[in-house]
Amino acid sequence: MTQPDKFMDAEGAAGALGISRATLYAYVSRGLIETTGTDADPRRRLYSIHDIEQLKKRKSLGRRPKEAAATALDFGLPVLSSCVTLIEGGRLFYRGRDALALAAEASLEEVACLLWDCGEVDPFRDPKAEPAAWDEALLAATNRLPLTERCQSLLPFVASGRATAWRREPRRLWPGAAALTRSMAAACLGRQPDQRPVHLYLADHWGLDADGADLIRRALVLQADHELNASAFAVRVAASTGASLSACLNAGLSALSGPRHGGMTSLVELLFDEVERVGDAAEVVESRLRRGDGVPGFNHPLYPAGDPRANGILPHLPADPLTADLLSVMEETAGLLPTCDVALVALRRRLAMPRGSALALFAIARTSGWIAHALEQTQDERLIRPRARYVGPPPG
Repeated sequence: MTQPDKFMDAEGAAGALGISRATLYAYVSRGLIETTGTDADPRRRLYSIHDIEQLKKRKSLGRRPKEAAATALDFGLPVLSSCVTLIEGGRLFYRGRDALALAAEASLEEVACLLWDCGEVDPFRDPKAEPAAWDEALLAATNRLPLTERCQSLLPFVASGRATAWRREPRRLWPGAAALTRSMAAACLGRQPDQRPVHLYLADHWGLDADGADLIRRALVLQADHELNASAFAVRVAASTGASLSACLNAGLSALSGPRHGGMTSLVELLFDEVERVGDAAEVVESRLRRGDGVPGFNHPLYPAGDPRANGILPHLPADPLTADLLSVMEETAGLLPTCDVALVALRRRLAMPRGSALALFAIARTSGWIAHALEQTQDERLIRPRARYVGPPPG
């Protein structure tokens, strides 16, 4: 059903942009503005307010070069060219293939091979992709660390991941990338790695049946990459220096550790705890809004019509009145839809996995995307080095 507060008619859209109807239709044909029909008349087109606002912002900056340069790293504006992932029209594509379609049956390993552009080669079958066991004393010592710091401590001990990536062909790095993917899964759990498919390895550790393992597989595929988010950009900056894949993953993990990125699942966990304790999602949402706290995990800026990663997980979970109540309240009272963070926490709770598993799934899955960005960036001989716009006290 069309949400009227997220779309406007042609007259309003053209007026907001200061263009003619013909130019508006040209923008639509170029994929710059999403359109939809109305419930009463599917032939009558409505135009995305979100896309219109983005176009207005870009047109405004285009007239002011200094301001445009200053906001070159703002959310939503492209910074680097990439063949890895596309977010367009409310959909997510890995090298041109719909992530939702891949989630129906692909494994994380298969998606990693796609993201790394391996063609017919499967580096996970290479003997060099078998990760070596960690020293038991090291494993025991790092188990006391938070998840991201534990992974950062263990990954440098993956020998194949320490090779300098600079001026090496990507295919020479694929086996090490596969070993790092398996090692990341093991590091997140604080146990020794092995060669099983990652979703089966995780399901065994968490005591899940075949249905649970398949839900884990689906979640991993949908979180494998998400274009140039903060952690992927950090990875590419490190890769542009010629650093090893292990060092690049450490950069990604550092960005992931922040509360505005990987920490979002913890905030969503607290939201679910509050709804469970109070017993009424509407009361919790109203109280949060009155306090000015907001409700984490809803309304992703890139997906005004709903996060496809959440749509690929939530309908497949066992029925849960608490989750259903929260999602219904948020959509009906605020017009907001869940992001992947809500889906991962709901999955964690429905499968009775240990707390922190949502972040673990995210980090394990995103390893394949981080490596894809690192491999792609190493092929560009340029160092990523933005300039600063100085706004401090004048010299002297």
